Parts: sequence; C-alpha cells; structure tokens
Amino acid sequence: MRATMRLALLGTGIVLVTTATGATAAQATDGGSGNITIDRVVVNGGKPVVVGTTNVVSAKVSVTASDDSGIVETTYISAFGPKPNYAQIWYDDGDITCVKANATTSTCTGTLTFDPQASTGFVNNAAAATWNLATLVSAHDYDYIHRDAATTFKVQRYSKLTVNASPEPVKKGRTITVTGKLSRANWEDNQYHGYTNQPVKLQFRKKGSTTYTTVKTIKSNSTGNLKTTVTASTDGYFRYSFAGTATTPAANATGDFVDVQ
Repeated sequence: MRATMRLALLGTGIVLVTTATGATAAQATDGGSGNITIDRVVVNGGKPVVVGTTNVVSAKVSVTASDDSGIVETTYISAFGPKPNYAQIWYDDGDITCVKANATTSTCTGTLTFDPQASTGFVNNAAAATWNLATLVSAHDYDYIHRDAATTFKVQRYSKLTVNASPEPVKKGRTITVTGKLSRANWEDNQYHGYTNQPVKLQFRKKGSTTYTTVKTIKSNSTGNLKTTVTASTDGYFRYSFAGTATTPAANATGDFVDVQ
C-alpha cells in the first residue's frame, strides 16, 4: 500500500509495536502497592489535532499522576490510530519532563509530532478519527501504572474555505453571485480536494458591524464548489462558513467586501 500520511516516530528508547489486536507487545500491567493513579491526561489542550498536507503539527500531552511516595517519571507517551492501520507516535523518557505539584503529585509533559511529509509511520485518510493515548507512569516506591487508553483525542484533516462575491461594485437591487470552494487535506496524495455534499452557510456582515448573520445554507457540489445568488442591498462583507464534521474542522472564509451603489 502506498505511504499516505506519514507520522514521525521520535525517540530511541522503548519501542512499542502494535499487534493485530491493537494492544502493545511491550504492554505493562499495574504493579506495586496499587496506590498510584493517573489523575488527568490532556492532549493538545483538549482540542482536535488538525493536520494539513505539508506542515509538521505538534500536540502537547500532559499526564498528571499521584502516588504516596511521589512520581518518578512518565516512561512513555504513545498515540495509536484507528484500525486497520494502528499508526503510532511515541517518545522515550528522555523527551518527557515531569514537574512536581506537591510531594505526591506531578504533571509530566511530552509532545506528539504529526508530520505528513515524514518517511516513517504510514496511515491514510482513515486516520482522521479518534485516537488512543497510552502512557506508563512510575513512582518512587516502584509502583507503576499503565493504560492503553488513558484518554482519547481526535485527529482531523485540515479544511480550507474560499469566497468571491461579484460583481463589485454593484447597483442596489441587482443580483450578486457568491462562489467559493470547500476543500480538505487528502493524506493519500498530500493535496487538497473538494469536500463534497457538505452544508455551508452564506453569511453577511454589514459595513461597520462586527457580526455576521446567516443569509442561507447551501451544499457543496461534487467537486466541493459553492455557488448561490443574493440581492444587493447595502455595503458589506460576504463569507462562507462551514461548521465542521467529526473528521474535518470548522472553517470560515475571509469576508469579501461588496460596494453597493
């Protein structure tokens, strides 16, 4: 299968290999007295990780854990994509920094790096889905805790939205044609392609105002293109607005000003 989206695999420590069932070959179980807990895990500030076709995207991960003896380290942070690819990004303990909140609790942070141009780690558009974040945390008294899905987070395909309102200037009462296109990243060829059959709002902001109002909702066609008409009434800005889907983030086009005479 052709390499589609490529995710950088960084670090030189523990290597976790995904199996046919999606579990890790080097999977640990909880150990020690059992007092250790993972209290909170946050990926990318709680927001989806949005990846385009060229730029490297970094997502901060924080793992807060507690033990009566104090936390030594978070040994690894791993992200696993959906079936059938089980794409993986991981770090060894040299890439994770732990800071004490108090004698028993620490927050350890690392970074997941998503690189659509890298040469390792192969996934396709199906990677725009919910991912699992796995981690292992160790305490001073040798307690440790491992979770394959300490939390989940979404990976999405970056979206673009354009608009053009014409003619401009236009006489009051005449017809304005508003065109545009909704597209999103395709990780199979690293290009942007039209996002078809999606509801998109045409919005208008009167000159001097800061608020857009929805005029109508239309759907993108088979190539992602948008086209509709409105009657010219007053000076202002037209834009298209896309609410997003589970696999694709919301997008707003930059408003196009129309001078109504």
